[in-house]
Amino acid sequence: MMILLTGGAGYIGSHVCVALLDAGLDVVAIDNLSNSNKASLERVQSICGRSLVFRHADVRDEEAIYEILRDCGVTAVIHLAGLKAVGDSNVRPMTYYENNVLGTMRLVSAMKRANVKTLVFSSSATVYGPPRYLPVDEKHPLGPTNPYGRTKCFIEEILRDIYRSDDDWRIGILRYFNPVGAHESGLVGEDPLGVPNNLLPFVAQVAIGQRDKLSIWGGDYDTPDGTGIRDFIHVVDLASGHLSALRHLTRPGVLTVNLGTGNGSSVLEVIRAFEAVSGRSIPYEIGERRAGDVAICYADPTFAREALGWRSARSLQQMCADHWRWQLKNPNGYRDTPVLKVQGRSRSLASRR
Repeated sequence: MMILLTGGAGYIGSHVCVALLDAGLDVVAIDNLSNSNKASLERVQSICGRSLVFRHADVRDEEAIYEILRDCGVTAVIHLAGLKAVGDSNVRPMTYYENNVLGTMRLVSAMKRANVKTLVFSSSATVYGPPRYLPVDEKHPLGPTNPYGRTKCFIEEILRDIYRSDDDWRIGILRYFNPVGAHESGLVGEDPLGVPNNLLPFVAQVAIGQRDKLSIWGGDYDTPDGTGIRDFIHVVDLASGHLSALRHLTRPGVLTVNLGTGNGSSVLEVIRAFEAVSGRSIPYEIGERRAGDVAICYADPTFAREALGWRSARSLQQMCADHWRWQLKNPNGYRDTPVLKVQGRSRSLASRR
């Protein structure tokens, strides 16, 4: 079974590659490398002892995607490619609509032409907006408050309309909460360009001495310690959720599932957990709240257990420990990647036409 993985060289994509290869599936990964590094895929092959196919391509290029689907014998698609920074989406909304919405439309058009009608889509808990109740289940009203979240919401509606128009499609929509951590090998992890948008990479960069202190946006929320509470999920658990969704799509339909732990951790709890596993102090300062942030948000993962037989397995401490291992081994991310070995021999990225 050949799986096309869009955004395959990215943070989540590289971990999904590991899950797919370890499950015995074949992978063709595409990425435009605008916010990723193909060295991650060299490392994926080293971890798994198996090769994959890589194509430098953009999901907005329908003809290129169609040729890959046809030439590689793809049977299903996992769609991760897209821009994902909430703050940046407020500054560059049209760029997000073009990359995320138009890119998905062209991908789906290419899939239809190639008669590939199984799709797992990377959505986000941002589609819910400020929680009206907790925990947040899949029936929670949708109300995204930023362009990034709206792109995900629009794509979900597009995919439902596609199924309504052609009920041969098998579609899984996965609403992520807050992915963190890294593969336990320390070979693949989150490698942000510039200032990190997410909490844990920022904490790790402070711990290793690359940044002086962490800025906490808001310390006066109605939470036990005053800082915001989020549902952090280990990226390896998240990757396994994609495999579970793919296996579940045995019949036509649209399945929408939360991927979260069901537990909330505050910013200060994350800092304390990271200090414990790293043995380093994390200096921080508390500033004003950021516009659009909410006090508490965490998932109800019940439906994921019932529908997919999936549940998260890794604790906050393991998330922090795995990210710290990645940070120590890769202080400059993938930029200093050596030549790696696969099963005792040098292995470059596979390509074929």
